[in-house]
Amino acid sequence: MSPFPYRLVATDLDGTLLRADESVSARTRDALAAVTEAGAAHIVVTGRAVPWTRHILDDLGYEGIAVCGQGAQVYHAGEHRLLTSLTLDRQLAGLALSKIEAEVGPLALAASRDGLEGEVLMGPGFRVHPGPLPYVPYEDPAELWAAPLTKLYLQHPTLSDDELTAAARATVGGLVDVVMAGPGVVEILPLGLSKATGLSLAARRLGVKAAETIAFGDMPNDIPMFGWAAHGVAMGNAHVELRAVADEVTTSNEEDGIAVVLERLLSV
Repeated sequence: MSPFPYRLVATDLDGTLLRADESVSARTRDALAAVTEAGAAHIVVTGRAVPWTRHILDDLGYEGIAVCGQGAQVYHAGEHRLLTSLTLDRQLAGLALSKIEAEVGPLALAASRDGLEGEVLMGPGFRVHPGPLPYVPYEDPAELWAAPLTKLYLQHPTLSDDELTAAARATVGGLVDVVMAGPGVVEILPLGLSKATGLSLAARRLGVKAAETIAFGDMPNDIPMFGWAAHGVAMGNAHVELRAVADEVTTSNEEDGIAVVLERLLSV
């Protein structure tokens, strides 16, 4: 029998498993390999939709199930297919957006389209973070609503991410969910959707329970996942809201925070 105390290791990507250059350290790879050798499964749980996640999974040689799009997509990496996909009600999202803008003023917008090849559309003024992730610029607002979406991204010219998230939740909290997933990444999601809902679906397919799961994350969108899992580990670089609900805090993503915890648990 394996001494490792969990059957499932759930990791966020950005700010958690990935370093700033989107790489995964050799030490962390080795720790995850040792965990799987001990009989546990590793599952990626990310806010990124499948098209922005697939190249990372391929680089890791990851062939299992991944939870993408804040829980909207359960993706089988080995078979390159979606097992489940939940879309945002565009009429409801449009209503929520109009209510938020009536409260805080005009927003810069982006949106993630549904599907294995779903494009990310970015509107005028949306601040793009440096990196290799592809996107399609748009000028006509009608393009935003022309096809099924998994989420909307919001940015405000002066409000901080925390301020925008709080204002949006207070305004439309009964219509949609609003999460802050990273710097400049405030999202509108279907009501009730979270990483926890996607992870629970994936875990059920794997025959694993919440009580058998350890989760790693760094942002407020990881809070539901921590609430679902038996043990939540915040990275040293984590947002204060996640640190407040974590069972423990490890070192940062740049300092192999996941490996630090897994190596300790493997040695018990």
